[in-house]
Amino acid sequence: MITAFSWLAENWMEIAGTLSALLYLYLSIRENIWLWPVGFVTSFFYMLIFFQSRLYADMGLQVYYLWVSVYGWFHWMGRRQVAKPETQLETRCLSPRGWLTYLALVLAGSVVLYYALRFVPLWLGLPPSELPLGDAFTTAGGIVATWMLARKILENWLFWVVVNAVSLGMYVYKDLQITAGLFVVYTLMAVVGYYRWKQNLTQTQ
Repeated sequence: MITAFSWLAENWMEIAGTLSALLYLYLSIRENIWLWPVGFVTSFFYMLIFFQSRLYADMGLQVYYLWVSVYGWFHWMGRRQVAKPETQLETRCLSPRGWLTYLALVLAGSVVLYYALRFVPLWLGLPPSELPLGDAFTTAGGIVATWMLARKILENWLFWVVVNAVSLGMYVYKDLQITAGLFVVYTLMAVVGYYRWKQNLTQTQ
């Protein structure tokens, strides 16, 4: 019989990652610069979780998130110091050319990562990725969307809606129930984040 204590002991890392991820999401929607340190902690936990689940591209994505968390902190902080300490970094919107560029990056990244996931684990003597196509797409999409967030581009939230929805299906399949629940919230809150940022941008203009 599984007790509450044993369940917590077995899943503590996923619980900690989920709680920090929810805080990260809240701070992102609020356009609060402290989202980046919280995101760093979240990525560290999930890097370990995805390694254990053999989602290697998602694991590598967390390493990228660690780097972007540092970049996002200094980029947002630097822009605030150029103006006034209390001034938020200005939100930008994608042009048609920007849409094509970022969508092309997601597509190209998905193709490259798919083939990497098919062959690299074999070369390293690791078990193969179980969901190489989905793993590749969510990783490429996450890389692009996180960069857009760091640059404070409004449409990063639309990219996240799609990436989070696909990730949700993967985590249900992998029986990562806590993380799947988190990504239900992520998908819904990405919609909220888009409209919140858009409203703030309209008021600012």
